[in-house]
Amino acid sequence: MSIAIAPPTSLEAFLENPIDRTEWIDGQIVTKPDMNAKTGRIQARLARYWGNYQESSQLGGEVYTETPCRTVSRVRCPDVAYLSPALVAQYGNFKVLPHSFLLIAEILSPTDEAEEVFTKVREYLSSQCQEVWLIFPESQYVLVITTENQVLKSLGETINTQKVLPGFTVSVDELIA
Repeated sequence: MSIAIAPPTSLEAFLENPIDRTEWIDGQIVTKPDMNAKTGRIQARLARYWGNYQESSQLGGEVYTETPCRTVSRVRCPDVAYLSPALVAQYGNFKVLPHSFLLIAEILSPTDEAEEVFTKVREYLSSQCQEVWLIFPESQYVLVITTENQVLKSLGETINTQKVLPGFTVSVDELIA
């Protein structure tokens, strides 16, 4: 669940001065819920796994955590995100990426509302994101969504990227447990 923390502000004002751990949604600055130990651990693992893979495979690019990006009509801060070398070179040290990251992961908490989560996925995919991972720590599922398909994996299975970071795989157990 998101909580508005400031009075309405313009998108332009927010883009000039983004506030850590917040998102801009319909004129409101909304705080992101705090992570608990389990979700923080999953975030750190996935960022490390994607980062190690992009380095060892010599794909280049960068992995980010909770870094703002612009969607079609909002500013979001995905839990973990990857940007290709070409886009890193193009945008450098940006305050807010002018579109979604190519690969995004969101780690859900029990208080996240389904409609809000899938609205966010649609926003990402409508603004240059190619692949979104939804990680459900409590039910122990990972859902990978692209514009073409959705892949659901659970404990005992291996999940792999569909479009970005080709060849990357990780077991659901290793990521979530």
